[in-house]
Amino acid sequence: MERRTFVATLAAAGSAAGTPRLALEGGTPVRQTPLRGDYWGPLHFDQAERGQVTEVVDTGMPFRFSGRAGRTPAKVADFEKAFAARMQTRFALAVSSGTGALETAVAALGIGPGDEVIVPAWTWHSTATAVIRCGALPVFAEIDDSFNLDPGDIEPRLTRQTRAIMVAHLQNNVADLEPILAIARKRGLKVIEDCAQCVGGSYRGKPLGSLGDIGIYSHQASKTITSGEGGALVTSDPALFERACRFHDVGNLAPVHREWIGQAGGSPMAGTNFRMSEFAGGVMLAQLRKLDRIIAAVRANAQLVYDGLRDLPGIRWRRRPDPEGDLAAPVFFAFATRAQRDRFLEAMKAENVPAVAPGGSAVLPVQPYIENKVAHHPAWPTWTTPRGKAIRYGAASCPRTLDILGRYAGVAVGPKYSRQEVDDIVAAARKVYPVVAGAAG
Repeated sequence: MERRTFVATLAAAGSAAGTPRLALEGGTPVRQTPLRGDYWGPLHFDQAERGQVTEVVDTGMPFRFSGRAGRTPAKVADFEKAFAARMQTRFALAVSSGTGALETAVAALGIGPGDEVIVPAWTWHSTATAVIRCGALPVFAEIDDSFNLDPGDIEPRLTRQTRAIMVAHLQNNVADLEPILAIARKRGLKVIEDCAQCVGGSYRGKPLGSLGDIGIYSHQASKTITSGEGGALVTSDPALFERACRFHDVGNLAPVHREWIGQAGGSPMAGTNFRMSEFAGGVMLAQLRKLDRIIAAVRANAQLVYDGLRDLPGIRWRRRPDPEGDLAAPVFFAFATRAQRDRFLEAMKAENVPAVAPGGSAVLPVQPYIENKVAHHPAWPTWTTPRGKAIRYGAASCPRTLDILGRYAGVAVGPKYSRQEVDDIVAAARKVYPVVAGAAG
């Protein structure tokens, strides 16, 4: 039987001849070899990236702000211009990592000791540590079934000290921005969009990162496009852009950025070094030109998975606030209990089509360094104020987040999966899900 015929008739066969025996229980696995998952960006490395790196080697100008023989390096600057255009913002700043972009964004907004920032309870460490490292206090709000910040849990967490809301678009899914932005406007708060895990996504037709006051991206190896490490920041506010430029370059404002702003109004400030090298800038130029092609391929393959599983009785997908704008993969769905979810993960692995639990982030309120309020110095101001001393983290502060993350599993989908590999994903899920979801938890 051809594989596509097998996928199309599996449910009917299960009804007529009994449920197919799971590989976990001695049955024949859907695949003979495990399906591999690879990072998207490196899959697309080719002569374009190689050529960019070679040019930097040949010119001998790896540092973006100084050249030789009267020449000025331009790869990072060109990437910034192109990235700003792609994200539909006035400005973009290339930096050395997504973490650096977050810290630069917080510094650009002038957030510091005594201030509070709303942060999703589930996100990568850098989202919270950027707040901690400026001396401000992270206040965690629950996620919803999109795995992103729950708009309904923001206002109960606000105080007079709240300065900003940090929204993370996690695991290639888009946060529900409209109600979050409405709360921010009503309360006079700034919005930082952390787009590290959804580079190239959009919300209601607008690129992620362009809707808040400032947006950040990661170009680490596991992200949509990559230079191994790297990041970017975008904004359309010239004052914020100037502060970001100064902070990322030990307080300086380089001529290329001064010219871009047009009329700089700030002054030197204490900063750090988050500059991007010309090597990374060249690679990111090449990768950026492939971004929309990568996204289109992922979405097309993920749609085949959604279509192939849509008729499974009782299946409940991860919430997608904007299905047209997210990156579609992994394809996640819920189980009644954690035991069912874990059984699904185990059974899919046996079929050689590994499934995944929500990942790429951590439940931050239960991390020991946050629950126990440990910074790099005991007098660090984040937790020395009365409010900082009083706030309590731990599992009791995010029960819904822990419950949601414990009941979801998904199947990974890549931009270069063949049709047969996508069919294998559908076949394995159709084989395993009805057995596991129908079992008592």
